[in-house]
Amino acid sequence: MIKTIKRRFPGCIVIKGPSDYIQGIPDVLILFNDHWAALECKRSLKEVNKSKIHEPNQDYYVSLMNRMSFASFISPEIEEEVLDAVQQSFESGR
Repeated sequence: MIKTIKRRFPGCIVIKGPSDYIQGIPDVLILFNDHWAALECKRSLKEVNKSKIHEPNQDYYVSLMNRMSFASFISPEIEEEVLDAVQQSFESGR
């Protein structure tokens, strides 16, 4: 995923955060020019769609960070769609 992000957004910084710092914070932070996005990585779309599979607070932090800039759950099945949305967010300056 990180290699794909770096190819898609040349010059970006991708930070994979420690999961034990703040429980529920998304796994990956993308810093690109003057924008940022946070992604919570899941192994499958099934994990994305079932909030009971999420760790406590993941839905809360993804929602909160999405209101601030951009945040989303991502899995291999929806990777392209989510990265398109990240790109649109970066381009719109949101």
